[in-house]
Amino acid sequence: MANHIEVLLMDTVKKLGKSGEIVKVTPGYARNYLFTQGLAAPVTEAARRRLKKLEAERAARAAEAKKEALEVARKLQDLEITVSAHTTDGKKLYGSVGAGDILAAIEANRGITLERHQIDLADSLKEVGEYAANIDLGHGVTVKFKVVILDEDAPATEA
Repeated sequence: MANHIEVLLMDTVKKLGKSGEIVKVTPGYARNYLFTQGLAAPVTEAARRRLKKLEAERAARAAEAKKEALEVARKLQDLEITVSAHTTDGKKLYGSVGAGDILAAIEANRGITLERHQIDLADSLKEVGEYAANIDLGHGVTVKFKVVILDEDAPATEA
């Protein structure tokens, strides 16, 4: 069996270990991959200090990102998006309403720019009606909202 050396993982490595763990690997793997990619360091006191500093920086960035996500969630509270679309018979849409349409409506309604992957729809919306959807802001922050699809061709009703 080949000689193994102990390395301190500076980041999570698939099928090897998580950040902060000390693992045994072959010297070639450590020298040619782990060390060159910055994924690990030789087990020394300086490496342990560096890891603690990296973890503190990551925690601070994660806390800031969660704070920003919560602020966006507060702005999106009680969100209801109304989208008008052409229908074939007053019920079924010619096409569908997807995440892009909803993103445009959110930006127009609240002035907040989101990414398409953050909108969680069960499927494309293909009929007039009300639908529940979610916005995943990351860091465990999710906003539930309602999408109302109206027939663009329907006559306006007087109040």
